[in-house]
Amino acid sequence: MRRFFSFNDFFKIYLGGKTVKLSLDGGFTCPNRDGLISTSGCVFCSDSGSGDFLSDAKEIDKQIKMQKDFLKNKWKAEKYMAYFQNFTNTYGDYDYIENLYENIINRDDISAISIATRCDCINEKIVDLITRLNEKKLVFLELGLQSTNENTIKLINRGYSHKKFDEIIKKLDENKIKYLLHIIYGLPGENHIDFKNTFDYANSLKPFGIKFHNLYITKNTYIHKMYKENPFKILEKNEYIDLVLNSIENINDKTVIHRLTGDPDRDKLVAPNWSRDKLSVISSIDKKLKEKNIPIITEEEIKEVCDYWKNY
Repeated sequence: MRRFFSFNDFFKIYLGGKTVKLSLDGGFTCPNRDGLISTSGCVFCSDSGSGDFLSDAKEIDKQIKMQKDFLKNKWKAEKYMAYFQNFTNTYGDYDYIENLYENIINRDDISAISIATRCDCINEKIVDLITRLNEKKLVFLELGLQSTNENTIKLINRGYSHKKFDEIIKKLDENKIKYLLHIIYGLPGENHIDFKNTFDYANSLKPFGIKFHNLYITKNTYIHKMYKENPFKILEKNEYIDLVLNSIENINDKTVIHRLTGDPDRDKLVAPNWSRDKLSVISSIDKKLKEKNIPIITEEEIKEVCDYWKNY
């Protein structure tokens, strides 16, 4: 057990066994890439989106089999979560979207679905679909908040305002749709006040989950070009660790932490060098939590949070 509600500890109880995410590519694109909003995407997004580690197989069934074969022994998996990770997974032809997720939800080997998307790609039909799917199995959305600073949002080319983000979040809350928020510490031009504002907003929503990311620079991204032309400050390892520690200490008691740090492709990483060693960052966070005498989460506490979200 960890000293916070971790993905591993939570879902082992929530789903009844060691749970592993299967990263899948549903064949989607993004309005920030296909020309509807932009053709360049968010500045930190590579040509392959967030799917740098995905397989080349196009058929979902083949992707699932390949991922399961690769991960089941590594992690001693007992339960599998379908994670539609790449690009915007509620964007495009609705019939295709509905058919895709209906087929996945009905698979006996899939216990839950995580859908990465954008708030500007969630409409009434998507809300109704997620609500219906969630009656069968756990389904939640992953949303890239990243920052609440409007200047930063424009700089990173997210493509829609914080006001729009907040409007959709309220609709999800009204319909009891679970969601996970991604936030990035270290975006260009931001300081600790900006980081705190973003975390405080995310925390105030009491989301189902949260992912903490450090900003890293990888090749073949627009932010790499920005960094070469006008180098900006990148967080030091200890600085980032302190930010995450403070967030863990203040996070609401029902939110599951799915990620503590970024996980870049080492072959493409430009900076910071310390982000190559994800395990070192995580172990440093664990060590400091222990030094601060943050208590280990008990199984009974996890069960209480599981019950809360099952009845949400």
